Amino acid sequence: MPDIILTTLNAKYVHCAFGLRYLMANLGELQAQARILEFDINQRPIDVVEVILRHEPKIVGIGVYIWNATQSLQVVADLKRLRPELIVILGGPEVSYECDRQEIIRLADHVITGEADLAFAELCGQTLRGNPPQMKIIPAPLPDFDRLALPYELYTDIDIKQRVIYVEASRGCPFECEFCLSSLDIPVRNAALEKFLAAMQRLLDRGVRQFKFVDRTFNLNLKTSSAILEFFLERQRPGLFVHFEMIPDRLPEALREPIRKFPPGALQFEVGVQTFNEEVTKLISRRQDNAKVEENLRWLRDETGVHVHADLIVGLPGEDVDGFAAGFDRLVALGPQEIQVGLLKRLRGTPIVRHDREWSMVYSPEPPYEILQTKLIDFFTMQRLRRFARYWDLVGNSGNFVETTPLLWREGSPFRGFFRFSDWLYAQTRQTHSIALQRLRDLVVRYLTEEIDLPQVKVECARQRDTDRTRGVAVPDVPPRQARHLAKSQQPD
Repeated sequence: MPDIILTTLNAKYVHCAFGLRYLMANLGELQAQARILEFDINQRPIDVVEVILRHEPKIVGIGVYIWNATQSLQVVADLKRLRPELIVILGGPEVSYECDRQEIIRLADHVITGEADLAFAELCGQTLRGNPPQMKIIPAPLPDFDRLALPYELYTDIDIKQRVIYVEASRGCPFECEFCLSSLDIPVRNAALEKFLAAMQRLLDRGVRQFKFVDRTFNLNLKTSSAILEFFLERQRPGLFVHFEMIPDRLPEALREPIRKFPPGALQFEVGVQTFNEEVTKLISRRQDNAKVEENLRWLRDETGVHVHADLIVGLPGEDVDGFAAGFDRLVALGPQEIQVGLLKRLRGTPIVRHDREWSMVYSPEPPYEILQTKLIDFFTMQRLRRFARYWDLVGNSGNFVETTPLLWREGSPFRGFFRFSDWLYAQTRQTHSIALQRLRDLVVRYLTEEIDLPQVKVECARQRDTDRTRGVAVPDVPPRQARHLAKSQQPD
């Protein structure tokens, strides 16, 4: 039986616990006494406890995140209730801040705040030798990347076949956006490039075809990002897909040259636009050149095969519905394949709370701590925007309504058109989940023909092409420039 269990509850089965693998890789001689057990949030906490206790560990290390905070509290409470002598060690962003306010921390024996890659091994060694530290909260010194053992050998064959493979070439972020925990991770540190690329080659050799980089600022260090792009470009093969998070206003020619050489669909860029409102960006300490953002997104859409996933945030301090609408419309006009609309979250430790009084920010006290209302957006409007975000994901982002979605804003503004549709859809269904695709298609057609009086023939033609596309029937893609300007052609024939 292992002395140490490393565990967490992932958001979905397909996600791998990257942090646990880093902890395991850096346990040194204790690695032989440890085991990783992964669960997901759809499993009952009591069943998780049963599996853990069957291994009869002495130490349980638990990764606590915003998506599993509620379930983790139940797991820790039951573990300590059933086995009071069990040493429970917590880590992760959810327990690294506001430690004096959390019941889960009160129940645990120790909490390692910050990057625990090396500190966890040291704490386990002290505990198993019988001389654990007296302090509960243990701040981890920032580890040097050169000292870290990389975790990629710990991905199993099943992980490679069935799950998302996470990798990182850097940690930290040089920016200070007040809503983001990454703004607290300064300085930016890079993995040793030769060692990292050798690990990527071994993953490729084992059959990995999809790589998700978790770097917050992949395109910050041009030398590193160029080398990584060239590495994957030289190893192009069917099914290879690489995901990066990028700074939206930084895309010099040194990066453009390799990017344009990738085949369509091989690269995905997650672009955190968040807001185009310059007054709001100043308010939340965000640096962003909006003209450069637009130029870069146009170039990606028109000149490359990159799949662009762009993020916008609802409920930022100082931004009203009209301000968000203007930003949404501006982004739609740039034609990214996906626009992720997310409600502002009050992550523990982030300085966004300094605006609470001035802008009357009210957040849910329960994870994921989403905004409920602000001085400029009341609760009922925020609820409508919450549904807008969900329905946009079902319709605008799903790939099932490529040609019917732009028909929804015949009056010009994509936001206003889709907002009206969102209100109507909720009135018809009273649901935001579990809407069958066929029913959703029928509702979209009904709205277009009955509510905004589009010609039946035009709507049915768009619906059929979308249905064919979903079924894998060859349908010509909408050209990038046409996709950006479809809003101009929505008047009835």
